Amino acid sequence: MRSLERPALRLAFIATVVSLALGASLRIQGADRQLVLIAGRASHGAGEHEFRAGSLLFQKALSGISGLTIRVYTNGWPSKVVDGKTVDDNAALDQADAVLIYADGGGGHPVVQRDHLAVIDSLAARGVGLGFAHYGVEVPAGVPGNAMFRWIGGYYEDRYSVNPMWAPAFTVFPGHPVTRGVQSFSNTDEWYFNMRWTTDTAAASRIVPLLTARPSDQVRQGPYVNPRGPYPHIVAASGATEALMWAYERPDGGRGFGFTGGHTHKNWGNVNQRRVMLNALLWISKVDVPASGVIDRITEADLAENLDPKPR
Repeated sequence: MRSLERPALRLAFIATVVSLALGASLRIQGADRQLVLIAGRASHGAGEHEFRAGSLLFQKALSGISGLTIRVYTNGWPSKVVDGKTVDDNAALDQADAVLIYADGGGGHPVVQRDHLAVIDSLAARGVGLGFAHYGVEVPAGVPGNAMFRWIGGYYEDRYSVNPMWAPAFTVFPGHPVTRGVQSFSNTDEWYFNMRWTTDTAAASRIVPLLTARPSDQVRQGPYVNPRGPYPHIVAASGATEALMWAYERPDGGRGFGFTGGHTHKNWGNVNQRRVMLNALLWISKVDVPASGVIDRITEADLAENLDPKPR
């Protein structure tokens, strides 16, 4: 080490150390992931479709995860004000590594407005993870439905899928990162089932059911929330096991999931329902899911925060 006393060698050594330190810093920053949560506009009654409160709850629950930045956009698609007018801010998604859309669906779904479907397609093309929760798994058949096939392998199709209020018992889970630490649970919610799945055999093989249950004949016979049913094809499938949450790995390397519950906000107080969602958000962000799943510090008081002002 005496040779370092020579000025030229000493400067070279210092430069090397600084370079290595800077390189390590850049690698750490490069490993950071950004998760964007798009919370839909207020809808339904108090305690229902609390997209804003739910998304902010997820953000708080994941706040201790190293290397993950979470941005929440409320009241729908990211926007900004330009010359006094509110316009879409598609650039807000440019740095996203994963996006969750927890919002009303159907014809009012955020992705079927203006050029949003093309925006999400461009994100998927670069491997961005995509998640859709509750009403957010429903889009119109056709172009939007085909996009959901590409993004997450399936979707809720009006009058093909159903949306009864019922209490499925989740007792068996696959060996998947999203189910780590998740124990048996059940709650009454608007759990959709009979999704429209992709008919592409290779794509279908990439779908992993995460939460499964067998609806009773009484559930199948309705009433459903809307339209009330019953639908003959749902009744005829008596005894079939249904996937109420699923994971999907796209050929481009991106990840996706669909979660059909989440109508009733208080159900996020169930640690296992919350954990399977939080695990899924990490997974689509390509952040390692802890061996025991996400352990958070959410309290009953947290559930009461950020609720939309609605008539009871």
